[in-house]
Amino acid sequence: MTHLALAKHPGLPQPEDRGAPATVPKVRLYVERPEQQDKWFVNVGHVTDRGRWRTEPHAHPGYGQIIFIRIGRGLMNLEGRSVPFEGPCALLLPTDCVHGLDYDSDVDKWVITVEVSYLSQVNAKLPEFTQLWNFPRIIAMDQEAEAAEMQALIAKLDHEAKTRGVGHVVATEAVLTELLLALVRGTGAELVEADTEGATRTATRLAERFRDLIDQHYRENLRLQHYASVMAVSENQLRAACVAATGLSPNKLIHARIITEAKRSLIFSDMTIEQIAYWLGFSDTAYFTRFFRKEVGQSPSQFRAAARAQPHGGR
Repeated sequence: MTHLALAKHPGLPQPEDRGAPATVPKVRLYVERPEQQDKWFVNVGHVTDRGRWRTEPHAHPGYGQIIFIRIGRGLMNLEGRSVPFEGPCALLLPTDCVHGLDYDSDVDKWVITVEVSYLSQVNAKLPEFTQLWNFPRIIAMDQEAEAAEMQALIAKLDHEAKTRGVGHVVATEAVLTELLLALVRGTGAELVEADTEGATRTATRLAERFRDLIDQHYRENLRLQHYASVMAVSENQLRAACVAATGLSPNKLIHARIITEAKRSLIFSDMTIEQIAYWLGFSDTAYFTRFFRKEVGQSPSQFRAAARAQPHGGR
């Protein structure tokens, strides 16, 4: 398989006081049996469509998703960037990833949806699992045998999730673990090994706590020392845990979250670049522009123009 990985200042209003940009639709998983709405942790759906099929940009903060495309091709509009795909391949969409899909031919696909807290539990088994979900990915199946193996695993996962036989919780977790391992191996990425199983789990939990704090405070320009203090760990411990669990430093994780929100604001809102900079905690638009260019390789205005020139197909 191959893959495509896809400051607070005195006198400024607090983030909650600032006007927010237009939001992206947030969706919840539809479960056929209403009595299972609050009980599901893994859901598998099989979709076959004739001709063109499309979903508008949306996000699902409550779960991660793997879409295995057995047959079909099209564009994934990912955070404003159109990325082509063609089956057989797997599209891996992390929690809260803004995406849409525009298929331009007949499609045969399986959609695996994993509830966020359960996904965190499974990811804690291996640091590579957490790294796998760091970014959206398109994982191409280069061999027919790989696609057949993936389809067999998904069919088995579907059976365990729906039949709810004796031991189905254990069996479902085992099959999901095997499926994620196949995707990790298919990325071709270097794997980061932890010294011990206990250290791996500790690093993963610490990194996830840090990411939760980033989601709450990324517009406040807090120092790393502040995050470490709130988490009751040293800065060195926090750095080591983030690198072990995600392959990224704490500052890179903070910058990535700011850039993600900046991109969404540039694409989906009518705010000026100055307003976006202010909303994200920058008092100086020029500094925001330099920061954005360094991280993205384009100025905010160049990114907005290029993103809006892209086809508006799904994410």
